[in-house]
Amino acid sequence: MLSYAIRRLLGAIPTLFIIVTLTFFVMRLAPGGPFDQEQSLPAQIRANLQAAYGLDQPLSVQYWRYLRGVAHGDFGPSFRYRDFTVTELIAQGLPVSVTLGLAALALSILIGIPLGAVAAVRHNQPLDHALMAVSLIGLALPTLVVAPLLALFFGIKLGWLPVGGWEPGSLRTLVLPAFALALPLIAFVSRLTRASLLEVLGSAFIRTARAKGMPEFVVVMRHALRPALLPVISYLGPATAAVLTGSLVVETLFNIPGMGKYLVQGALNRDYTLVMGFVVVYATLTLVMNLLVDLAYGVLDPRVRHE
Repeated sequence: MLSYAIRRLLGAIPTLFIIVTLTFFVMRLAPGGPFDQEQSLPAQIRANLQAAYGLDQPLSVQYWRYLRGVAHGDFGPSFRYRDFTVTELIAQGLPVSVTLGLAALALSILIGIPLGAVAAVRHNQPLDHALMAVSLIGLALPTLVVAPLLALFFGIKLGWLPVGGWEPGSLRTLVLPAFALALPLIAFVSRLTRASLLEVLGSAFIRTARAKGMPEFVVVMRHALRPALLPVISYLGPATAAVLTGSLVVETLFNIPGMGKYLVQGALNRDYTLVMGFVVVYATLTLVMNLLVDLAYGVLDPRVRHE
């Protein structure tokens, strides 16, 4: 499995290179520039700024210079946050988004998988229908609606939790945004777990286990649940990368200083280096999570072999 992981990591390098290249040229080809919103700038000052950031160089020169910087872990300076480098901005926003994302991911696993398993065991019974109806509502309601409702009820009406702001290490400021971010994940994971577990429970080896007189709880937990989690793990791979890099809606509504705020502001302001830096981080997380998913397949299902 180690050699497989090494091959996958080496194979991810060309993929990351293609993503960086496409993003670089798409950003440059889009209309507008990082200093176009500053209408009052004289032409000479604008030219000096472009020269200072290397934007007066040919596109090919800018491209190779950026690749050299990324290879050394340098994403360059931010065009709009001029007192910070992109690396410093990522270092500020990424820990916040990762904390929020890990909390949402933990909630989706701890709540979604048990709910899906219970629904599968109680297939076509009232509890099954009720759980799936609730999960469908969770999928249908957008985060833009759920987050304000949670803040209104638990923060303003009941006064149990703060409705905004961020305090490192404080669970009170984490609960509402984490649950708002986790709700669609919980709904999807529960439905995916139910469907996969129902399929596994109809397998021949499950019928054999039941024929041996094993209790239903042992059959589900020991024999059926592990292979049933394979589709869930496949979904959680890219979903984890998404939640770890932040949610724009949740971070904006709850005033959380995560990566989402910087990414949107960078896109609006044509902050090339800032957007590129976040794209590299997101792409890297996605590739790593997909590798971990493939490795988890071999742990959850002994029939899966990479070598």
